[in-house]
Amino acid sequence: MDTSVPQVTFKTRVRDESVEGENPFRWQDVTSQDVFAGKKIVLFALPGAFTPTCSSTHLPGYENHYEDFVAQGVDDVYCLSVNDAFSMFQWAKQLDIHKVKMLPDGNADFTRLMGMLVKKQNLGFGDRTWRYSMLVVDGEIQQVFAEPGKMDNCPEDPFTCSDAETMLNFVRDSNLESGAA
Repeated sequence: MDTSVPQVTFKTRVRDESVEGENPFRWQDVTSQDVFAGKKIVLFALPGAFTPTCSSTHLPGYENHYEDFVAQGVDDVYCLSVNDAFSMFQWAKQLDIHKVKMLPDGNADFTRLMGMLVKKQNLGFGDRTWRYSMLVVDGEIQQVFAEPGKMDNCPEDPFTCSDAETMLNFVRDSNLESGAA
């Protein structure tokens, strides 16, 4: 099994004060290399912006524990979903997310290469990511917590192990074993 993160280009939007008008944002390509190279990253993936568990628990949990992750030597926390940059931005704005970085995988390139793409036609969602979290150090996947029962058109939305607390406990334990901060 390849433990390197997939190499893709994410289509993001970034604020740019030089852009005139009411929408001062421009497109910016962000590569896997930009996100993961030389850094300790926690990434969690979820089925969709504005969906119930993702909005009530999954994303807010990581936002609430962001400083705890940083205290354990994590450089950044990313939320990935098979949604476009506009949806991810508005969702973060609605939930008052300021610390977790939103990573739109609108074409599902990263998700597909991770082997986490599932069909959710039973909910009218099309193709989406399976719910999981992972710790990545310098582009190498150290640990993945994937929810059980991964399948197309899963009748349930399991949320048992990709939560912030499970990942934070893993990072803390890893640091204790290695003697790191």
